[in-house]
Amino acid sequence: MNIKSIVFIALTYALLPWCSMAQNTNVSKLVIAFPPGGPTDTLARQMVEQLGIELGQTIVVENKPGGNGAVAAQYILNAPADGKTLWLTTAGAITVNPGLYAKLQYDVKRFAPVSLVVNNQEVLVVNPKNPALDAQQFVKNAMQSKNGINLTSSGIGSMPHMAIELLKDATGNHYTHIPNKGAAPAITDLLGGQVDGFFGDIPGVLPYIQAGTLRAIGLAAASRNAILPNVKTFAELGIKGMNLNNWSAIFVSKQVPPQTIEQLNKAIIKTLDNKALKEKLLNSGTDPQSSSVLELSNLVESETKAWTALIQKYDIKAE
Repeated sequence: MNIKSIVFIALTYALLPWCSMAQNTNVSKLVIAFPPGGPTDTLARQMVEQLGIELGQTIVVENKPGGNGAVAAQYILNAPADGKTLWLTTAGAITVNPGLYAKLQYDVKRFAPVSLVVNNQEVLVVNPKNPALDAQQFVKNAMQSKNGINLTSSGIGSMPHMAIELLKDATGNHYTHIPNKGAAPAITDLLGGQVDGFFGDIPGVLPYIQAGTLRAIGLAAASRNAILPNVKTFAELGIKGMNLNNWSAIFVSKQVPPQTIEQLNKAIIKTLDNKALKEKLLNSGTDPQSSSVLELSNLVESETKAWTALIQKYDIKAE
């Protein structure tokens, strides 16, 4: 066997896996706009196996961070409109960004809703050294503080930031917003005592609450969470208007046929009805919740109006 034959055979074997994947039409992609290791990435990897079973396909997670969701969004729009490229996104990219950015790099109207996946309640957490034992005391201390109260967030326009603006709206107090580049550095600042409080998704802060390194003092939701049964809602503490939800949902390109979207919707509903998956999600502090296409469409419409109004009221500017 000459050297050319050896090289040809080696290249053939090297390309076989790639060719097989390229020709495999039974593979779908679940795209997220965040790097590996975060809450959305964890959620995606928790649900792909069961969703794959329901669809009769192999589903792989693809991380496409960057551009405040624009990289992932454009990736979805550039893919074939066959329903095999799905976007698992949090609420902000769909409902907050259109009001926050004068020139958003993607058009949310080019996406079709498929189904809600989970609800994520926001909880106000403080350093255990903070004297406030609940949100009512926290607000009272803010009113009496000569130096002011600092609240950090995972970034301008993030749901934790929106929670701060809602608190300002609900109480009439001024809170200094300290934006961070993600929840992890925000939590680090809170642990170190550099800031006074942080609104976070329960799954992201639950390990710290359970370890006693952060104290949960108020839930910005309509009802309590079973994983934190002793944490009262803001409404229970006499502070109205503190109800927000950093939900995650699946969207596809609007060019995907309606019958394909309905098939995806049914598969997601069955996936979230799986007992083992549901239990895993509930134990993480998140609330598995599917929806119809219309229900998700209505949710997006109403929340987009509400967040745009709040952004305009407080003249919030993107970074």
